[in-house]
Amino acid sequence: MNIYGASGHGKVVFDILSSKNIQVDSIFDDNEEIEEFLGFKVTHEPNEHQLQTPSVLAIGNNTIRKQVARRFIGLISEAVSHSSAIISKDIELGEGSVVMPGAIINSGSVLGKHCIINSGAVVEHDVRLEDFVHIAPNAVLTGNVSVGEGTQVGTGASIIPGIKIGKWASVGAGAVIIEDVPDFAVVVGNPGKIIKYLNE
Repeated sequence: MNIYGASGHGKVVFDILSSKNIQVDSIFDDNEEIEEFLGFKVTHEPNEHQLQTPSVLAIGNNTIRKQVARRFIGLISEAVSHSSAIISKDIELGEGSVVMPGAIINSGSVLGKHCIINSGAVVEHDVRLEDFVHIAPNAVLTGNVSVGEGTQVGTGASIIPGIKIGKWASVGAGAVIIEDVPDFAVVVGNPGKIIKYLNE
């Protein structure tokens, strides 16, 4: 298995793979100034053999992760999860997605490609996450919540049942979301209020 991303997020992905006794073969990064990471020599231009080995995109920023996914010609890994995560057998988890220590994903949930379920986050039953969503540490999505592509749900945020959050939105740390959130909206506070819109 390869890790694409020699940064803090890459360290956590490395720990996830180690928890499952999955060997890391190579670490890639676009930044040519990074020469070494976690005892590995960082590769800036993967060779054909490396590209045929499954890779995890260990990039926390949703926009950059999507950009890399679009241009990366190598093989993407199946979803990976830390051994301490609690994951129902009755879910769908898209390729390249990462589930971090202590996270919980309950029955009936469907998660897209390249999602991040961060440490201690809770994804309750029948939640739907589109591609490139990032659920930050200790955030809670209750039942039947849906989250659009590329949206970031901040640390400790709480989303009540049945809420629909649009694509490429941002939910602030600790926010309590009791109303639907439109595309590109930035929502903060308790109860959550829209403070601005991000550029498409």
